[in-house]
Amino acid sequence: MIRQTSQELLNQLIAFDTTSSKSNMDFIYFVEEYLKSYGIKVRLIHDKVEKKANLLAIIGPEDISGIMLSGHSDVVPVEGQNWATDPFKMTEIDGKLFGRGSCDMKGFIACVLAKVPDFVETELKEPLYLAFSYDEETGCTGVHSLVDVVNDLKVKPRACIVGEPTSMKVVNSHKGIRHLLTKVYGHENHSSTDRGVNAVSYAAEIVTFIDDIQEEMRHRPAIVEGFDPPYATVHVGRIKGGVAANITPNYCEIEWDYRPIPGSDEDEIYNRYCAFIEKVILPKMRQKSDQYGDVKTDYLAKVPCLFPKTGSPAEVLVKHLAEQNSTHVVSYGTEAGIFYQKGGVPAVVCGPGSILQAHKADEYIDISQMMACDRFLERLLDIVKK
Repeated sequence: MIRQTSQELLNQLIAFDTTSSKSNMDFIYFVEEYLKSYGIKVRLIHDKVEKKANLLAIIGPEDISGIMLSGHSDVVPVEGQNWATDPFKMTEIDGKLFGRGSCDMKGFIACVLAKVPDFVETELKEPLYLAFSYDEETGCTGVHSLVDVVNDLKVKPRACIVGEPTSMKVVNSHKGIRHLLTKVYGHENHSSTDRGVNAVSYAAEIVTFIDDIQEEMRHRPAIVEGFDPPYATVHVGRIKGGVAANITPNYCEIEWDYRPIPGSDEDEIYNRYCAFIEKVILPKMRQKSDQYGDVKTDYLAKVPCLFPKTGSPAEVLVKHLAEQNSTHVVSYGTEAGIFYQKGGVPAVVCGPGSILQAHKADEYIDISQMMACDRFLERLLDIVKK
């Protein structure tokens, strides 16, 4: 089979529209066939309706621990963004490779796939695991079934390298994510009667409470150095309710999230929110009406923090591969926290590209970052070969 460079593979990966709302199966089948062409066994872990799948492959001996290379296949939408180039066609301009997912995070996956021929041709003393997930961008929801499979392996990896864009810096800690949907149920009536239960008004009180918590967090002393911002963020991203100005709205929903810092009480904000609903909002509603009024809140995603394990074998390994002596923390969440907290696999984040380019129109990755990742993986091969 003709070898392909990481840039050539990235060109092909970008062409798959793996927006989280769509299937990733064409992308996964492409990677599966690519790996099988090198004699690698591949396992697919499908979602319940088999429109999406995680992929797990092991190269080398399976009876000893090894190193996992992890990435997600999905990308964020391009709708509403003003792109100068076709987002699903890689375009090279002035040393930059433009396209949706180039940075976050098909660039890393392309580098890994480009190194597969060398991984296969070399006698390895420990295995390399390739783990590619779905629905990371919607709250890391797809990777859980992949982690379940990893948990069932006779021998689990000793380290997981999550290739999210860090400009090839070594990240050993990140914030968690709590993504919630609050549904406020009222009762409709003619607005002139004042007999309805106004779901929008009660939702507004809830939003104000959430904003007040955010203001409090801003003034708390930092418990961990390095985070920007150095406190938990609490954010309302969407609110929707009501149908007309003269109808008391019977429903309103609030989509919100917060990002706890490692070492803090990750459930504090949620518990305070629940207490506010129970002690303030619901009594007001029931004073207005003993028949109508309720608030329900669902978790859409729950991503644990990644706790730093300074001096751990995983951290030492990745610092060596990246040729760096320092580590960093980031405010965004990744699947690393899930691999470590749920899977028991020590995880470190290190990948090509800048997070500042992710999720934007004209997303790009510098070719120099791809080359740096190629060298990173070459050093990994030197470590795992006999």
